Formats: sequence, structure tokens, C-alpha cells
Amino acid sequence: MELRQIKYFMEVAKHEHVTHAAENLHVAQSAISRQIFNLEEELGIDLFIREGRNVRLTPIGKVFLEHMEQAMNVIDDATQVVKQYTDPELGTIHIGFPSSLASHILPNAISAFREQYPNVNFKLSQWSYQDLKEAVVKGDINMALLGPVPKNEPKLIEKILFTENIVALLPSRHRFAKERSITLNQLREDSFVLFPEGFVLRDLITEACSQFGFQPNVSFEGDDIDAIKGLVSAGLGISLVPEVTLFDNIPRGTVKVPVTEPAVRRSVGVIIPKDRNLLPTEELFYEFLQDLYSRLEKFQF
Repeated sequence: MELRQIKYFMEVAKHEHVTHAAENLHVAQSAISRQIFNLEEELGIDLFIREGRNVRLTPIGKVFLEHMEQAMNVIDDATQVVKQYTDPELGTIHIGFPSSLASHILPNAISAFREQYPNVNFKLSQWSYQDLKEAVVKGDINMALLGPVPKNEPKLIEKILFTENIVALLPSRHRFAKERSITLNQLREDSFVLFPEGFVLRDLITEACSQFGFQPNVSFEGDDIDAIKGLVSAGLGISLVPEVTLFDNIPRGTVKVPVTEPAVRRSVGVIIPKDRNLLPTEELFYEFLQDLYSRLEKFQF
């Protein structure tokens, strides 16, 4: 069974006349008659009742037409999806991200991109750090924003877009709330609100604390940056968070204070697969991200 045969069959069924179908398709009447005959031979049934130059569907022909209409709709949908994916300005970008990049970095990048390419669609997936890396490797997605950017991953290409500070988020009544800056050592007796073990931001903070010979006393854990900020706002502990997560959004009842000695920083960037090509629209966005942050070379959040 060929797609051409199905198209000819559906056109004849629509007009109930072979000649009219041939004229509409701009093909010879004999070609349509031959293809429909071949189709009926293959199926072992009569699809049409012939009445001179006119034809009408047999009962089984009506059933076959109904199913072929559904099949052609699926084919048309698939063709449209392929066209959208291969046209850089009409495609869909499926990108993953962690919660720490959800409120400012990704929305602003998408907004700037859509100003140039308004017809591009986005499908967004928020996952954990490890899940994002695995998703790109396995092919569930082709691109993810991450912070910090992983290093020397054999199946990934990593591109750093910028680096940012990790700052202290303190309840407004904290003893250091009015300080212009603090050292990490000054917080060694405090109760911390951090991501659970296994989260990369948790590892980054505990490693920094270890430089002063202590491990943070973790009183509460949250796997979402907004949950962590909410716990600090409620006075249940202090936290160290990426500064970008506080951009224009410092929770009520909290203050942010820069941390020195050591200055804790993280890289933020994008990862893509090493063994697969990006789709055209994804490639467009990937290049756009690099260009955007190269122009904002020393962008401060």
C-alpha cells in the first residue's frame, strides 16, 4: 500500500467521480484508475461501486475511508512537526533547568530570544542537577542550563555563560543582618537551611565551610530554592544561595549579605550532548545564549 494510492482513493471518494478527481490532482485519469485497482487487489475487496463515470463507496470502502482519514491526519501532523523542527524560526526548544535558574536567568533569556524569533516555542522541564545531566546524555532533552557547570563529562559539551556569587540569606533579625559583609567562619554556630545531600549546591557550601574546619549544622532541608527562602524568612535558619535567585526577589523578613573569606562562587552555563547534533532551532538558541552573555561580559546580578 502506497501513500499515493491512499491520496488517490480519498480524492475519488470525495468527488465520487474519477475524472473530477484526476482534474483536481492534475494527473491522468488512467493513472488514478490503475492505482485504485492495485489498491483493491492488494486489499482483496471492492472499495467502490462503479456506475458509469460515477463511483460510490461500498460499505467496506466507507470503513476504509474513515480509517485512512485518521491515518492521513496523523501523517499530516507528523509532517508539520518535522517542518517546525527543521525551520529554525518555527521550531520547538525543549530545555531543562534547575530551580535556582527558574526565576530570572531562563525567563529573561527566553524573553530576549523571542523578541527576535517570536514564532519559536519552548518546552521547559525543571529537574535536579544530576537528572538534567542524565537527560541530556540519554537524549530526553538536548540542552540544559546548569549551575555550576560540570567539568570533563565525556558525553557532554559544557559552555560557561557567567559566574556569580553565593551570598548569605539571613533573617532580618539576625545578629549579622546589618553587616556589609561577613566571613563564612562567622556562621559556624548557626543553623543552616540547605538542599538535601546529593544536591550540587549543598556540596558547594559544605566544601566552602570545610575550609574553616567545620560542617554546617543543617536544621532544615528543601529541594526547591523557594522553599529554602521561605524557611529562612520564617526565622528557622540561615542559608547560602546563588545571588541570582535573589535578583529583585528578596523574601520579606530576610536580608542578603555578601560572604568573604572565602568568596564562594559558581559558574552558570549550558550543556549539550557530545554525540548528537542539535536541532536547528536549538542550535539557534544555543548560539544566542553564548552571544547574549558574551555581550554582557561582566554582568552583575
